[in-house]
Amino acid sequence: MDKEDLKRRTKEFALRTFRFLMTLEQNKVSDVISYQLLKASSSVAANYRAACRGKSSADFLNKLKTVDEETDESLFWLEFISELGLKCDKKEIDFFVKEANELVAIFSSAIRTIKSKILIPKS
Repeated sequence: MDKEDLKRRTKEFALRTFRFLMTLEQNKVSDVISYQLLKASSSVAANYRAACRGKSSADFLNKLKTVDEETDESLFWLEFISELGLKCDKKEIDFFVKEANELVAIFSSAIRTIKSKILIPKS
């Protein structure tokens, strides 16, 4: 999977998450969770796009770390929705959890690979 494929995949993850959240019943609980998941999932796509424009390997690495963190946060909120038992499409939430897990694995692996290839000064 190249950078352009991953840009499309992260953007689709955010778009599909937004569409999914629009189907949830609105109440105080779902509003808070929706807001957090909206921010995290859109941040995955936006920050990956920014990472691809990194000025150096170190810049790319730092931005990719943010993408990894936001993807993991998205995963947290998706698991939270599932475990809380909010009324939603079970197949859709299962898709999101699987997709978020895959994205975390991709970004975590990329971070490890980049760290092994560039000299990181020790503090």
